[in-house]
Amino acid sequence: MKPFNAKNVKMKYYSLNKQSPEVSFREAAINGQAPDKGLYFPERIPELDPEILPNITRFSEAEIGFRVLRPYVGGTIPDETLYRIVEQTVNFPFPLVQVTPDIYALELFHGPTLAFKDVGARFMSRCLGYFARENNRKITVLVATSGDTGGAVADGFYNVPGIEVVILYPSGRVSPVQEKQLTTHGGNIRALEVNGNFDDCQQIVKQAFADADLQKSLFLTSANSINVARWLPQQLYYFFAYRQWPDKEVPPVISVPSGNFGNICSGILANASGLPIKHFIAACNANDVVPRFLQTGFYSPANAIPTISNAMDVGNPSNFVRILEIFRNDIDDLKHQLSGYTIDDDTTRETIRSVYRKYNYLLDPHGAVGFKALENYQEQYPERKGIVLETAHPVKFPGEIEAITGKPVEIPASVAGIMNRKKQSTLIEPSFNDVKEYLLGIDSMP
Repeated sequence: MKPFNAKNVKMKYYSLNKQSPEVSFREAAINGQAPDKGLYFPERIPELDPEILPNITRFSEAEIGFRVLRPYVGGTIPDETLYRIVEQTVNFPFPLVQVTPDIYALELFHGPTLAFKDVGARFMSRCLGYFARENNRKITVLVATSGDTGGAVADGFYNVPGIEVVILYPSGRVSPVQEKQLTTHGGNIRALEVNGNFDDCQQIVKQAFADADLQKSLFLTSANSINVARWLPQQLYYFFAYRQWPDKEVPPVISVPSGNFGNICSGILANASGLPIKHFIAACNANDVVPRFLQTGFYSPANAIPTISNAMDVGNPSNFVRILEIFRNDIDDLKHQLSGYTIDDDTTRETIRSVYRKYNYLLDPHGAVGFKALENYQEQYPERKGIVLETAHPVKFPGEIEAITGKPVEIPASVAGIMNRKKQSTLIEPSFNDVKEYLLGIDSMP
């Protein structure tokens, strides 16, 4: 898709199912999903602000973020307010750490919930908070999580006026820290513990947005990466990585641990707008529908398989359709820019162990999948240096990490007290009707 000059242009969003009217960023963020069940996509990919790349080492993260996101917001939020929202969204570090001579790690776990999803959740919550002031109805945010999204959404939306949050998560398939982060806030944050897997949770959310009764009774939106306000700000990781990249003349290869494919899709979008990136790697665990598609040309969703990199346990990634849209469904063009690798649990464990021993760097299971995929790619292209996105702090997986390294994981102060908080969740079967009944009854709950 060819970028366009977005200066003073109102951005519209269309449904990828092509059966719904175009909407503004505000409407896309509030709706979450189009009425025809399609994901929203910007009508044009804006050309990168020409001042960003020459000044990328001098601009602050907030200035970069404002300039990148402004055309996508399309005037629905005043510039002063948008700048303040972005400033609050990225007010923590995003360090690029050299692990080996040829591999760097962009650490995206220095936010309040120690996961990369803090950026999207914080940006979206503040946008919806601004939009909610214009509405007379309460907004209900419905979200499915395979791990980190729930905690990030809970933290980002906690006590935001005019917003109720309902989080669906698969029982027994998130780590102890992740579960505490999404179930201990109380107040306007409600957790539904689903006796199933993430795909069950995601399917229920999709059914909810297609249900006429819920649409009539509730002002419903989603905080998954299907929502443009969650998805679009993830582009900023790639700008922050390039800002710190030592050799601007030779762009990096970037390996992204991939589950629902929102993160890597945002990186590809940033690249399409003009950010220099040599190549992308979709690093997957046993849930490898996209790597298999890149190899065979057949897209075959499957039931999610539990792994130690649980946030990537997605058998039918929603955002892959957006990647196809960027490339106008030109599979050959897509393969030129994207490679896919499958990393099993045993290899993931061995990668954590060997990197820790050789380089004294502790990967979490998701980062380890990304690291090994990048190593595999470099076997074919040894001259190319790259970056792996480290998407979660190892403390979120203490049992697995301690068993691998033989040492306890140091607990950051930001989560030290959370483990003693009381879990507040409602256990339900993977039934849309049960969730519908719960949602319709929220206003009568204490």
